[in-house]
Amino acid sequence: MELTPALRCERVSFAYGTRPVLRGVTCQVDAGESVALLGRNGAGKTTLARLIAGLERPDAGVVWVGDWDAGQRRPEELARRIASVFQRADQQVFGRTVQADVEFGPRNLGVPPEAAAARASSALAELGLLGVAAEHPYDLSLSRRKLVALAGALALDPALLVLDEPTAGLDRSERAAVGRTVRARAQAGCAVLCITHDLDFAVDTLERAITLRDGAVCYDGPLAAVVRQPEPLAEWGLAEPALAHLSRALRLPGHPLGLADIAPRLAECCAPRGRP
Repeated sequence: MELTPALRCERVSFAYGTRPVLRGVTCQVDAGESVALLGRNGAGKTTLARLIAGLERPDAGVVWVGDWDAGQRRPEELARRIASVFQRADQQVFGRTVQADVEFGPRNLGVPPEAAAARASSALAELGLLGVAAEHPYDLSLSRRKLVALAGALALDPALLVLDEPTAGLDRSERAAVGRTVRARAQAGCAVLCITHDLDFAVDTLERAITLRDGAVCYDGPLAAVVRQPEPLAEWGLAEPALAHLSRALRLPGHPLGLADIAPRLAECCAPRGRP
């Protein structure tokens, strides 16, 4: 029996007034897939995320979330399947305490209070935030408020997680926590669609790439394959990941991308050669 994709866009078009933003976008994300949504600023990435969340309606085509037509559902209905964290994620935080904020989503969906509290505590633990659960969110740094918003999305236990620039403004440890969480959720069967310009994060965390150019899909395939080609990245306004650049510059065999793969290759290259 064929499973229904977590997300399927069928020839989706959208315009703000007379300005076209999306032009016949067709793509899908299956359960357990982790996908980077790439492209220049203005390519239509955030607009597509808003369509998926039900905050806008397509002018043509259909956005399917499972077997639901997102254009025919209210955002609060779609929250039973989708959790979105937008670029200004701190504006999604409004609870009087971090714990209350993260609990709000599941409680609003009818999850019993004890279960909602358990979900919230689990999500906060994933992101290293249990120690600030009793604090007011706006007493935290901007980057930590961003993690609180992500914890609130995780507490919804979504089938589809949509993230818009989740690492912007985060330090190394916070970025690592987001990466671990995204990988764990995908391994557990959650579909992840991540808008990002941070290809170093993407290479370590995500498997596939969908790239938009002028509102249309111009690439849909393995992320590693496109990261190994700096020319299209530059065309799409993306910087080659630092480790990919290093790997290419040193001509490491197989052009490894991740630190775990590059480190042993570098060790081999730097090892003293035996004398004849």
